Amino acid sequence: MNNLPLTQTQVVVLMGVAGSGKTTVGLKLAAALGWGFRDADEFHPAANVAKMSAGIPLTDADRVPWLEAIRAYIGDCLAGGEHAVVTCSALRESYRERIMVDPARVALVYLRGDFSLILERMQRREGHFMKETMLRSQFDTLEAPLNAIVVDVAQSPEQIVAEIRKKLGQ
Repeated sequence: MNNLPLTQTQVVVLMGVAGSGKTTVGLKLAAALGWGFRDADEFHPAANVAKMSAGIPLTDADRVPWLEAIRAYIGDCLAGGEHAVVTCSALRESYRERIMVDPARVALVYLRGDFSLILERMQRREGHFMKETMLRSQFDTLEAPLNAIVVDVAQSPEQIVAEIRKKLGQ
């Protein structure tokens, strides 16, 4: 899973806590590669969005249909020979295991940042259902991956994309 050459990789999963830049980096990476892009937020059932909008953290049971939908999308991409960049917080190892359909063709990229930097970024965001008060619970839940490309989010999105591409061998 770590440092797969881009020629073998069909799907890149960008993971990290809310506010780590998954969507911004994902859109830029997908554009740079000429691949499709899907944001994890698109896969949440309405009940999950309502909970998070109310500032209520999701339970593992709440996350199951969301993770299964992401897994199905990745599986469809692989089966159809499509390339895609997909975001998913994937905070726990068990969540990553659920979505990693084929580690030989799916690269996991961990967008790592410290709490104060990400909190500052979240405070500048407008119109997102994830509340900044929930950031602490995300950091508390986070199990840093052992088998991932790790990128520091203190860099600009363009630098992050360049680093990911380099680590993927492009």
